[in-house]
Amino acid sequence: MEALAEDIMDKRSNRLVVLFIYLSVFINSYVFSKEPFEFHFGYIIFLVLLPAFMTRHKLSKNLVYCFSLLLAIGLLNIVLGNNTASQFFKVFTGMTLSYFFYYYVIVEFEMNVDRLFKWYLKGAYIVSIIGAIQFISYQIGFKPGYNYKWIFNKWGVISGGNFGIRINSIFGEPSHLGGVLSAAFFVALYNLFQKEGYYLSRKQSILIVVIYLLSFSGLGQMGIFLSIVFLAVSFGLVRYILLLVPMMMFLFYLLYNNVKDFKDRYDSLIELFTTGKFILGKTHGSSFILYNNYTVALKNFQTNFVFGTGIGSHLIAFEKYSLAKDWAVRGFNFNSADANSMLLRLISETGLFGVTVFLVIIIKGYVKRTENALTNHWLISNALLIMILLNLFRQGHYFLNGFPFFLMLYIFNAVDYKNKMKQDELITDVSKA
Repeated sequence: MEALAEDIMDKRSNRLVVLFIYLSVFINSYVFSKEPFEFHFGYIIFLVLLPAFMTRHKLSKNLVYCFSLLLAIGLLNIVLGNNTASQFFKVFTGMTLSYFFYYYVIVEFEMNVDRLFKWYLKGAYIVSIIGAIQFISYQIGFKPGYNYKWIFNKWGVISGGNFGIRINSIFGEPSHLGGVLSAAFFVALYNLFQKEGYYLSRKQSILIVVIYLLSFSGLGQMGIFLSIVFLAVSFGLVRYILLLVPMMMFLFYLLYNNVKDFKDRYDSLIELFTTGKFILGKTHGSSFILYNNYTVALKNFQTNFVFGTGIGSHLIAFEKYSLAKDWAVRGFNFNSADANSMLLRLISETGLFGVTVFLVIIIKGYVKRTENALTNHWLISNALLIMILLNLFRQGHYFLNGFPFFLMLYIFNAVDYKNKMKQDELITDVSKA
C-alpha cells in the first residue's frame, strides 16, 4: 500500500512538473515587475525546479563551453565600453537560466522528444480553444470573454483583421501566437491532408489552423508560407512547381488585397530597402523599426564582426547608429534592445560566432523526410525549424516563450533519429548474418 501511495504521489508530482514547464512556455503575458527587468512567471519555475534538476543530472559540457565564451566576450566588451554591466548580466543571466533549465527538462524526461512535443501540441490546442472563445466573445460583445486584461497585465486587445479583432489568445500580441503556434500549425496542416494524422484529431487540427489564420499576424503569415513550402519539399511536390508557384502567388494575392496590415508592411519594406526613404504617415511603423534595426546591426557588425559586442549590447549600438535617434517623433525606437529580429540581434551582439553556431545547429539538426518515413522525426524537425526561423526573422528576445526549449527539442530530435537509424542498421546486419 505504501509503495502504491508513493507511486501515485510520483505521478502527481510529475504532472505538476510538466504543468509548470509548459506554463513557462505559454504564459508570458503576466509579469510580477517591470523594473529593473521584467520578472515573468517562468522565472519562478526556473528557480524552483533548476536546483533539483542539477542535483540529479550532470552539466552539459557544450552549454558550459558556449556560455563561458559568451561570458568572456561580454566582460571584454564591458571593459571596451561596448556594453554596460547591468545590461549584459540582465540578459546573460536570463539566457543561462533558460537554456540550462530546458536542457535539464529534456534530460529529466529521458530525452523523449516525441512525448515532449505532443505535450506542446496539447498546449497549443488549449491555447486555440481560448482563442476561439475570444473570437466568439468579441463577435457577440461579451467583453470578459475577449478582453483578458483582468487576468494578464502585459496583454491587450488588438484590433484589425477582417473581423475587427486579431486573435492573440493568452499571448501578449498576435505575433507571439504566430511564433509559438507555428510548429502546431505545420502539424495541423499536415494532418488535414493525411488519413492518419499525428497526435491531433482532424477537428483539433482545423481549430488550430483557423485560430492561426485569425491572428492576422505578419509572423503567422510567414509561418503559413514556410509550412506550405516545407510540406511541398518534404513530399517531393517541388517537381509540380507549375502548380506550387501559382498557389503561392494566389496566397500572396489574397493576403495583399484582403489584409491591409500585410499590404502596408510589405509596401513599406520594399520602399525602405530599395530607397531607404521614410515618409511619416505613409511608411508602416513596424517596417521602419525592422529596417532601422537592420541598419544598426549592420553597422555594429562591420566594426565587431567576429564575436560582436556581447550579449545585451544591441541597445548601446542602437543609441550610436539609430536612424531615428535625433527624431522628435516618438515610437520609432521600439525594440531597441532586441533588434526586432533574433538574427539581427545575433549579428550585432555575437557576430560571425553566434550566427555560425545557429547555422550549424539548423543544418546538422535537420531531419528530412525519407520515402518510407518510418518515424515522425522529420515532422517534428520541420515543425520546429519553422518556429526557429520565425524567431530568427522577427522575434528578437533570446528566451521568450520558451524558445530555448524548442531549440533543444530540435537538437535532441536529430540525435534521437540518428540513434534510431543506427539501431535499425544494427538489427538489419544481425538478421542478415
